[in-house]
Amino acid sequence: MKYKNVKEARFISRPNRFIAKVDIDGEEITVHVKNTGRCRELLVPGCRVFLERAENPERKTPYDLIAVEKIREDGKALLINMDSQVVNAAAEEWLKKGELFSHSAIIRREVTYENSRFDFYIEDGDEKAFLEVKGVTLERGGEVLFPDAPTERGVKHLRELCECIKDGYSAYVLFVIQMKGVTHFRPNDEMHRAFGDALREADRAGVKILAMDCNIEPDTIEIDKEIKVIL
Repeated sequence: MKYKNVKEARFISRPNRFIAKVDIDGEEITVHVKNTGRCRELLVPGCRVFLERAENPERKTPYDLIAVEKIREDGKALLINMDSQVVNAAAEEWLKKGELFSHSAIIRREVTYENSRFDFYIEDGDEKAFLEVKGVTLERGGEVLFPDAPTERGVKHLRELCECIKDGYSAYVLFVIQMKGVTHFRPNDEMHRAFGDALREADRAGVKILAMDCNIEPDTIEIDKEIKVIL
């Protein structure tokens, strides 16, 4: 996935979860944040951020904040895409490459089943599968964790994926790690134990749990390699 018209800025502050103040060439601008998570460890005053210009010139916020440069404890910079709205598009692009299913698989987005709407429904030969995608931006010392805030919706999706298994479908959870250079993924039990418990329950029920890192540039996100999942 590629963005258009990307520009570098410096983060100033985040008045609320929807907007941020940034410095662009010495001018303070209000921009839209495409991630409603807390992201406190990412959006640090003075950090480098990357913005995409909005296509609508009449919009009140002329840019979307899509990526941030995090300075690790070892002093190295880590570029993290924090656009929660792009992960499904990146996942669809990856699926259509035949990385998980065959090239001839039928892939549909936003499909309702019983009481849930799942991100993807796939038919591949005799296999019929539901797949839910979660974007991951929280990194600590090479470890990545999800969620960064309590998510009852995430727990609900996991439990209903287990019901899909009982009904004869395949079920997948794909954690899209929106960065490179990490070692493993685990559920963030410290933040939301119920999600971690639901993920372990899903694993026991036969839901396939995948974590994939991404190649990240200021204007690009592309799913790349599988990383270890520790439950």
